[in-house]
Amino acid sequence: MTTATHGALPTPSTAGADRLGALVALSLPALFILLWSTGYLAGKLALPHAGPFTLLALRFGLAAVVLLGVSAATGAPWPKTPRAWIHLGVVGLLMQVLHFSGVYCAIAWGLPTGVAALLIGLMPLATALGAHLWLAERLSARQWLGMLGGLAGVALVIADRPLGGGAWQAYGAGLLGLMGLVAGTLYQKRFCAGMDLRTGSGIQMTVSAIAVTALALWREPGVADWSAELIGATLWLGLVNSIGAFSLMFVMIRRGQAAAVARLFYLIPGVSALMGVALLDEHLGALSLAGFVVAAAAVGLASMKRGG
Repeated sequence: MTTATHGALPTPSTAGADRLGALVALSLPALFILLWSTGYLAGKLALPHAGPFTLLALRFGLAAVVLLGVSAATGAPWPKTPRAWIHLGVVGLLMQVLHFSGVYCAIAWGLPTGVAALLIGLMPLATALGAHLWLAERLSARQWLGMLGGLAGVALVIADRPLGGGAWQAYGAGLLGLMGLVAGTLYQKRFCAGMDLRTGSGIQMTVSAIAVTALALWREPGVADWSAELIGATLWLGLVNSIGAFSLMFVMIRRGQAAAVARLFYLIPGVSALMGVALLDEHLGALSLAGFVVAAAAVGLASMKRGG
């Protein structure tokens, strides 16, 4: 007499592994949101002590040294063709240099951290539009509606803030940062999908560090104020944000959670805004709060799976 095994109950070890896997799947998104959101606060704390490009040079340089050291110590595979190296360099210039230069310049020119995060939080909408234009991917009616809602949310935030002086310049820098993140994401999806996380990120950070160092030498000849805030923020940005948050993002994408990663971005602006109010004494008016809600709902709607 044989015993059927098709409907066998899971063993304790299997059940424990399943519970651990479920816990990891739940904790990674929450950790990603917290780590990514803190980057805006750390940048705001550091910028009074160093120019945007100087701060980025410190951030990318530290991340590059750590990642290249990890790559060498673990024997990570390096790109095999010059073209692969070039593609990684282009991703670094877009996703790191252009993206963060826009964000840090916007914050340095007076944009609250939550508003800067709101502009970058439109990434899922802008990426869908970019994929439609560049990769010929079709957009659903829900995505088009989400884009209109996202623009309405941003319009409410802008309406709640004065646009005189350098405000337009700050918003423009933030939008430029959004363009860099979107272009880098699409470029990486098309040309660097199979990169090793260690060497690929190390190459991107090295290219980025060289680029922003050149910009800092050109535009920011002053010496950084080596305060405790600058040192602490640099360590946090270089190790926790540039390595930790981006690694989490790539890990989730490789686990088949690309759509979930896109949906997470609509939560980051609200978390960043709350952190800014609580820790940096930033103020958000009623229209701004309404704009955050509208934009979050729009991005969430556009990122929902069909039929789900």
